[in-house]
Amino acid sequence: MWHSGEMVESMGESERTGVTGGSLAKMGGQVALASTVSRITGFVRTLALAAVLGIALVSDAYNAANSFPNMVYQLLLGGILASVLLPYLTRQRSRGRTLEREQTQRVLTVGALALALVTAVAVVCAPPLVSAVIDDPAQRELTTLFAYLLLPEIFFYGVTAMMTAVLSVRSVFGAPAWAPVINNVVLLVTVAVFLCIPGPVTLTPESMTTAQVLVIGIGTLLGIVAQTAVVARALHRNGFRWRLRVRVVPHTWRPVRVGAPLLGWVLVYVVAGQIGVWVTMKVTLSRHVYSMYTHADLLFQVAYGILGVSLLTVLMPRIARSVAAGDDVGVVSDLGRGARYSVVALIPVTVALMVFGPSLTTLIFFGRVDGSSARLIGTAVAVSAFGLVPFAMVMLQLRVFYADNNTRTPAVIALVMVVAKTALVLLASLSASDETLVLAVCAAGSFSYVCGAALGHILLRKRYGLLGFRRVQATVGRISAAAILAGGCALALVVAVQNRVPEPRLAAVISLSAGAAVGAVVLLGACKVVGVPEIRRARALLLS
Repeated sequence: MWHSGEMVESMGESERTGVTGGSLAKMGGQVALASTVSRITGFVRTLALAAVLGIALVSDAYNAANSFPNMVYQLLLGGILASVLLPYLTRQRSRGRTLEREQTQRVLTVGALALALVTAVAVVCAPPLVSAVIDDPAQRELTTLFAYLLLPEIFFYGVTAMMTAVLSVRSVFGAPAWAPVINNVVLLVTVAVFLCIPGPVTLTPESMTTAQVLVIGIGTLLGIVAQTAVVARALHRNGFRWRLRVRVVPHTWRPVRVGAPLLGWVLVYVVAGQIGVWVTMKVTLSRHVYSMYTHADLLFQVAYGILGVSLLTVLMPRIARSVAAGDDVGVVSDLGRGARYSVVALIPVTVALMVFGPSLTTLIFFGRVDGSSARLIGTAVAVSAFGLVPFAMVMLQLRVFYADNNTRTPAVIALVMVVAKTALVLLASLSASDETLVLAVCAAGSFSYVCGAALGHILLRKRYGLLGFRRVQATVGRISAAAILAGGCALALVVAVQNRVPEPRLAAVISLSAGAAVGAVVLLGACKVVGVPEIRRARALLLS
């Protein structure tokens, strides 16, 4: 989608960013490995929770309550941290380490105080938060109990985000990438404890005991606390000491003054996004399919997170440095690299999800939910897979605008995406059955990413000029041809197996193992024939 030069591989690139190709490769490999382990353990955690909570009313109550902390955090503070903090810290570090350390301490102090206040207010407001999305009285009561236990996560989300930004400016990515693994392990231990306490086997909002609610709720909160502790330890080992600097004037509030002109559009962006989240929650909770939607969305996010998040984590400080230096060529160069690597990594994954989605969920949810629900989740993943690459592009584009202190453009993009998704979700809610609604909501989200990516490209081109889109188009064409050929071969095998093996789980095992093997061989062979050099570079990045 971007620049046609090879600036990112040049010596000039290394001098510009202060990060050599070898160190970038090493960081990319560490983050990719951590993201992979994090997503895998996170999915195991989700399966474990589905096994004990199911995917009906109790699971909906827990998942809805666990969504509130993130919604409130994003609504009030998340956008500010994303749009202001990293660029601000990058500029301070370029002015000297002593100044950067003092300013960082002030930022963390102000942020922690704001987070504590927001968290306290959110906990008090738990009942109206729940009532806004849940109508069923019993489910609303259970969700409120969970919300009281889980809303304190807001504070730890924010502190972790701030410390992660500080580490990113210092080119430390490993600990923040590994921290979610600790969270997932704590949740798995929580599930084990849950299984040991007395209570009904079949859970409903009315039958779930107070002890069961406390174990799941407190265990989930402790997972976030442990995640924060890992990042805090990494910051301490990096030599940073967090001293409380509470002098109000003039320095403590300098980050707020710097960010204040940006906050209007940041709030538009965040509010728009949370309206979309609220509409989706309201519609799916009213049909009791929220957990099925969240499981499908989780698989989508796992596919993106293993590679997409890793790439974004490593590239973002480089882009921020280029923007701070006024190096538009460097910004476009990093955008091009990110776009090419994203499509090479995610287009084959997109095809794989389309082919293997139902088989994958039939296997991994077997025994945890009924067969039809498991297959429906997989079908929803397959239907929404087309949005994987556009989603990655939108995430990359938004970070560039934020690094440039441009908060208006992300707000405009968010509004377009929310309008597109919300309109489709509301339209589907009027006529679709419960099963079709899950598919429609997932597809609506992916369609909104397509709209956002297209608009983002147009606006980036207006800001930076020609982006060298032809080179990315060529890469898309080559990798798409290879992926479609591989997917076609794998699909033929999957259909043949399902027609001959009547037992669903056995058919899923054979389809996945044989289909993945055949697809991988065909994909690699086709890529070698058509020529996709980014595969070799990405492999070097991940294995270094």
